Amino acid sequence: MSIPSGGYDGGLPARPSDAPDQVNREGRWAQQAEGALPDRREREGIERGLTHGLEAAPTIVDRSISTFVRGELPHFAGETGTFLKSPFLEDVHDVGDAEVAFFGVPLDSGATYRPGTRFGPQGIRRATNLFGTYSYELGVDLREQLNMVDIGDVFTIPGNLEKSFDQISQAMAHVAQSGAMPVVLGGDHSIGFPTIRGLAPHLDGNVGIIHFDRHVDTQETDLDERMHTTPWFHATNIKNAPATNLVQVGIGGWQAPRAGVKVGRERGTSVITVGDVERVGIEKVVETALEIAWKDAKAVYLSFDIDVFDAGFVPGTGWPEPGGLLPREGLNMVRMIAAEGLAGIEVVECSPPYDWAEQTSLLSARVILDALASMVQHGKLGTKPAILDRMAWGP
Repeated sequence: MSIPSGGYDGGLPARPSDAPDQVNREGRWAQQAEGALPDRREREGIERGLTHGLEAAPTIVDRSISTFVRGELPHFAGETGTFLKSPFLEDVHDVGDAEVAFFGVPLDSGATYRPGTRFGPQGIRRATNLFGTYSYELGVDLREQLNMVDIGDVFTIPGNLEKSFDQISQAMAHVAQSGAMPVVLGGDHSIGFPTIRGLAPHLDGNVGIIHFDRHVDTQETDLDERMHTTPWFHATNIKNAPATNLVQVGIGGWQAPRAGVKVGRERGTSVITVGDVERVGIEKVVETALEIAWKDAKAVYLSFDIDVFDAGFVPGTGWPEPGGLLPREGLNMVRMIAAEGLAGIEVVECSPPYDWAEQTSLLSARVILDALASMVQHGKLGTKPAILDRMAWGP
């Protein structure tokens, strides 16, 4: 049987029906048949991905990989369904035409307990199919008032956190320097470090971080690596992201490692427990959080770990902890914080394989929707119309 060596000749080799009855007859044929198949569309897809999705971070050895997923791989990412069915922007070079840009970070290599957050972006986007674009209580219609796009998922590298971090930082930097506000669909909480690393250089001054979580996430390493328990140790090593502008809301329970508590104490982070929220009320908590985060800062970033809600409301998360916030407490605080303006948002630790009835994905989406609607309502967003000739939302 001869296999053409040049290119595709329009057909596969004939099946060897009359060949000797060797054990691997079909297997041998399949090996040879593969060599006769064309690969033009695959090569076109790789070229299109690199053109529209940016070349990968320098640490990525395989240069057919792009920063943003635009092809078949990886199989756990890259669905073209968008957040709230907003316009999909294939060419990320045009992201500056939008005011808000959603992108997914499908990563669970930093999970130390339950995996599955690599499917978080899919789950959150899918859950938004339930919602319309209009908020009754806030009197906002995002389709009419906000120029927002979805630019797909970052091409993360399973099993290699550092390469994934480089991809995430490059993606965040691309969006931030374009002038669009990044909204990140996680992903485990290890992404808090590379997102800040990508954002901070493009801010004119310090960035404050408001971090909702049941866990402090401030230890240097966990299991000998940077993990989802360590982002704020490394993020607050960045010169213009000082630990004194990090305020953490909802901390408590039996999963706050003492190594992380020690770091927070030494660096001067601020911790507000669920008990504090109950004692003084959400208005006072928000007032304090904003005062700390904005002190001598030019921007504030919201990092929202969905496990800050009581575990009964968010079964689909990587490290559930009973006794957390009620959804209405958390959503009300998010709206009040967002009213002052945000430089970016990330929602992390949504793990659809552990979810039921899309409950955790729905709450994850609501955090984002309520934050954006509050910013529109208070004039922090909603002023930038699209200029390019493309499908667009907003003014």
